[in-house]
Amino acid sequence: MGIDINHKHDRKVHRTEPVSQNVYIRLLVKLYRFLARRTNGKFNQVILKRLFMSRQNRPAISLARIARQMKNKSRAGKTVVVVGTVTDDKRIFEVPKVKVCALRFTEGARTRIMKAGGSCITFEQLAVEAPLGQNTVVLQGRRTARETNSHFGAPGLPNSHAKPFVREKSRNHEMARGRRKTCGYKK
Repeated sequence: MGIDINHKHDRKVHRTEPVSQNVYIRLLVKLYRFLARRTNGKFNQVILKRLFMSRQNRPAISLARIARQMKNKSRAGKTVVVVGTVTDDKRIFEVPKVKVCALRFTEGARTRIMKAGGSCITFEQLAVEAPLGQNTVVLQGRRTARETNSHFGAPGLPNSHAKPFVREKSRNHEMARGRRKTCGYKK
């Protein structure tokens, strides 16, 4: 006899709408839900799926990353699409002329894109210009860039680079037995 598993509590864990009550995002969802249904192509489905995502899964992307990704010859003249925020990066001095579509732009990023001769557009404008995502490049920021990610794992184990939660990094904090040859052993 097998175990009779109770499927009463099963739930499908994928979003069908954003958790956010932001009116702007909800209006975009209406628009892209329509486009995803009425057009054949993955572009609108991808944008819709990303609009549902939590803010942790919609990380910001810097101008430096956009500039680096757009260096490729095959991407010249294409529109960059970011479902998230575009932030300024003081580490680069020249911003290429590029057309960017994003949910938000920081003030610095918007000014630098405009100054370079590029343009910042919204998703409504993109839906009019490229309803099928023609000549676009969809980019994302790094999800693992959060400080929290550096703590994931087991600190102290061999070959683990997880960052421990300690007040400071010194001889007195988590640096005794098992961390030094002179104190017992070193792993």
